[in-house]
Amino acid sequence: MPCDLIYKELNEAVYIFFISFQLTTKCVPLHEVTIQLLNNTLGAEWGLFSQNTNLAAKDGEQLPPGIFVYGGPWKYLTFLNLLLQMLFFGVAALSDLQAGNKAESTLNRCKDLLFSVFAFPVGTFVVILFWTIFAYDRELVYPATIDTFFPPWMNHAMHTLVLPFLLGEVVVQPHIYPQTKHALQALGGVGAAYLFWIIWVYFSVGIWVYPLLAHFSTPGLVGLFFFNMSVVVLLYLLGNKLNSHFWSKDMTSGGH
Repeated sequence: MPCDLIYKELNEAVYIFFISFQLTTKCVPLHEVTIQLLNNTLGAEWGLFSQNTNLAAKDGEQLPPGIFVYGGPWKYLTFLNLLLQMLFFGVAALSDLQAGNKAESTLNRCKDLLFSVFAFPVGTFVVILFWTIFAYDRELVYPATIDTFFPPWMNHAMHTLVLPFLLGEVVVQPHIYPQTKHALQALGGVGAAYLFWIIWVYFSVGIWVYPLLAHFSTPGLVGLFFFNMSVVVLLYLLGNKLNSHFWSKDMTSGGH
């Protein structure tokens, strides 16, 4: 990636952050700018910066074979996760800026739903799965040829930084979790949709989204899908447990 493009994207992200912070402090007195608002604002800016750099990086460059064939970046779970995190942290920041009873607002309910069912389990899953496979054999998930396209710091921006922001969200504010069966139905639906999408890409152009998938038979792919969904479910339950651990007293007393 050319250095001038990196500087351009970084400058745009910094500019957007300062504009957002100025708007925040105009809407809310400075002494009321809370830790959760700063965490959510920074999270949204990180997502926006990562997305912009991800999309702009391919302009005029020699790409590794197949990386943007059919569907472009939209077939990669990392890219979709960045969109999800940017959406969540944006909604969360707007929710923090609300006046009055935030707990009863539609925006706050959307924030809680996005975080509990999607942002935390999916975001944490992406980090854990990516670095586990990367440590075993990076060629199965992130071939070395991509290093000339995405520098190492961009790899961490896409696959590492999401976790500190999500854990920070757990610590700085409580979330109301939906009924477990409804949450698992939603997660299962999203997982099945993504599975259908990567299979569609394979049958359309003969390329697996991730090289790892080429090493599995059909039963193996089915088993891998159910294993991955089981991990996501466990991460959802972990998020619920952490939320209860940090905030059970506040939520019991209605302090959401």
